[in-house]
Amino acid sequence: MSEPTHTVSNQYDAYTGYDLLATDAALDEALTRAGAGWARPQLQRYAHWLGRGETFELAQQANRCGPELHAFDARGRRVDQVRFHPAWHALSRAYRAEGLVSLPFHETRGGRWTAWAAGFYLHGQIEQGTLCPASMSTAGIPLLQREPALWRTLETRLYSRDYDPRDLPLEEKSCVWLGMGMTEKQGGSDVRANTTAALPVGTGGRGGEYRLRGHKWFFSAPHSDAHLVTARTPDGGHACFYVPRWRPDGSRNAILVQRLKDKVGNRSNASAEIEFDDAWGVLMGEEGHGIRTIIEMAALTRLTCVIGSAALLRQALVQALAYARRRRAFGRPLAAQPLMQALLADLALESEAALLLALHLADCSERVQQPQAQAWQRILTPAAKFWVCKRAVALVAEAMEVLGGNGYVEEDALGRLYREAPVNSIWEGSGNVMCLDLLRALARAPQLAQVLREELAAAAREDAPLAAEARALEAWLDRPGGVREADGRLLAQRLVLLAQAVLMRRHAPSAAADAFIATRFGTARWGAVAGCLDDLRGVDATALLRRALPE
Repeated sequence: MSEPTHTVSNQYDAYTGYDLLATDAALDEALTRAGAGWARPQLQRYAHWLGRGETFELAQQANRCGPELHAFDARGRRVDQVRFHPAWHALSRAYRAEGLVSLPFHETRGGRWTAWAAGFYLHGQIEQGTLCPASMSTAGIPLLQREPALWRTLETRLYSRDYDPRDLPLEEKSCVWLGMGMTEKQGGSDVRANTTAALPVGTGGRGGEYRLRGHKWFFSAPHSDAHLVTARTPDGGHACFYVPRWRPDGSRNAILVQRLKDKVGNRSNASAEIEFDDAWGVLMGEEGHGIRTIIEMAALTRLTCVIGSAALLRQALVQALAYARRRRAFGRPLAAQPLMQALLADLALESEAALLLALHLADCSERVQQPQAQAWQRILTPAAKFWVCKRAVALVAEAMEVLGGNGYVEEDALGRLYREAPVNSIWEGSGNVMCLDLLRALARAPQLAQVLREELAAAAREDAPLAAEARALEAWLDRPGGVREADGRLLAQRLVLLAQAVLMRRHAPSAAADAFIATRFGTARWGAVAGCLDDLRGVDATALLRRALPE
């Protein structure tokens, strides 16, 4: 018998079979801090299920076997159905069963927004495509609540924990999913350039019926039971419309799916190009206020982009750190080698800072009457979407590199995380759009800007590097001529880093807060690439990594 040509050693599978909440001290502490301890038992059960190897495999299957468009049935009738792999349904069913779609609205206990964000963050570490219709459904609830007739037909179905993927009229379903349709090919982020037209059926007006004609270049989750879309009314103003898949008379609505997009990532989820051929819709809000109405929905979906990117950062860190602790090179574990420690420590700091910012913004939704919460929401949400989502793209790549070639193959989760990362930066407004929105917020809400500036300056006062940065930022904002449009990216970066440092000082252990502040503000050399931590001076990398993922 011949001897085997080689034995497999020093090779380690993806890190699975762990509890996503029990191993995440920062997340667990945040639940207690927000008064959301009541949600911990449910989140613990969900986190345990999400961490199972079988659930990781569901995520791989849902992305490997993406949705397929079936425009016609066997006899030539137009059906425009999107069909999914069973893994998609298993993951979607699990999220829906947790009640997370409507949790911030059906729940009244304190900490509900933090509990929702925690559930979204946990699910997003394993699979994010299924969160696209979930985020839009959550974000659409407050808009629909202001439309009494629509809300009466949708409330129980939006609040439902049932999962009903059937393509049927609303009256025959136990739950609904919502999608969005803003983007047109001639305008992109310039929604005011949209040309889709809406003509009233009868008198029209708020709650009235309209016929929509036009084209949407990106139609998110075309399989959803209804979409909120923008279209022009006869007077030329934009309006927001509720457009279901089925008309009230039981016939299919005239939403013709031209094709599904072949995306770089987010492959488990469907995005489409569609035509409205006199599609039936109902006007939400007032004519001429459609962009403002749907941007209100986008404010929440932008927050989900931040949470989703924080989730990608967390999972990439966990996979890289678990691998580096087991993999040996040059006679010792990778995680014990100084250069690798510098990289992993930087990833750990970035992950915790992203999580704290995301959860603070979510918590602001619960305190929306307070000027401080309004200031963080309006000003820091677009800045956070710019910074955290962009950092995720670069830092997931760094984590993938920790695994070397093993991270760059489709069998490993990190390749999927890497392809997933850019969508959060692009969807709901690209980086430049977020920076323009930040500048707009500062200009249009100066009182909120002042509230935020005062809070950050006061919180930074006890840390010399932070106090210096706060003063420098104040002077920069107040200089003659103010901040120029071309400065938008730099402003967003400086503002987010200061806000993250303040939150780290408030909530993270001293060692983590000290390390974040020292590396982000104590040297001009940090940030070009991850791991530039000045020889780890003043940074207890071992403690940081133990906090990030207990051994």
